[in-house]
Amino acid sequence: MSLTEEFLKFSLLGAEWVLWLLVVLSVLSVYVMIERAVFFRGVSGADAEIRRKLLAALADDDLDLAAKTVEHASGPGGRMVREMLPFAGKGGEAIDAAMNAVRPGEKVRLERNLSFLGTLGANAPFIGLFGTVLGIIKAFKDLAESGLQPGGETSTEVMAGISEALVATAVGLLVAIPAVVAYNIFQRRVKRTLGEAESLANTARSLVVGTSTDAAPAPPPSKSGKGGKDQDKKD
Repeated sequence: MSLTEEFLKFSLLGAEWVLWLLVVLSVLSVYVMIERAVFFRGVSGADAEIRRKLLAALADDDLDLAAKTVEHASGPGGRMVREMLPFAGKGGEAIDAAMNAVRPGEKVRLERNLSFLGTLGANAPFIGLFGTVLGIIKAFKDLAESGLQPGGETSTEVMAGISEALVATAVGLLVAIPAVVAYNIFQRRVKRTLGEAESLANTARSLVVGTSTDAAPAPPPSKSGKGGKDQDKKD
């Protein structure tokens, strides 16, 4: 059994199945684009909307109002503050630990499925080119079996087979270009949303830490035993 012959049998399947694969991938990419567009539409401006009310509540040391403000927050900044508030009064390290525990999860939530768009945009042209190569192999195989007759039906069929094979490359580019454009757009949205979230969370953190520091009672003055002995001597 020749390995070349086995691969040739696979190649003779043509580019039809590659085209169907590209169609399925294009449908999935459109779904991801729509899902991410709806998601970012709901998240966009969410942190800016609650920023003034939240910071005013924290400045007034009203943690209950601040908790209600971020209770149903959809923006990553509000969600980070929501996890941070239960640790108010326990020191800056506890607050920072709560923020750091939530931050990676919010980044993953924003970037969900974007890796699919990036991967598809980078590899769809190669998938189309693979289909084109398979189609050309099939066309030349048909030519070898039937023989070349200039101006006859055989040459026409071969040219038609090659042109059909080139369709796979065109479809691969057609799938890749929108995926790359959407990936870049959503990545910019991720960076901007995370920037707004970090600004809100860090400002809220400074107010919470400052409030907890101001609320901490001052330690009682220590009594010096030496002073007491001196006082007894004076008496």
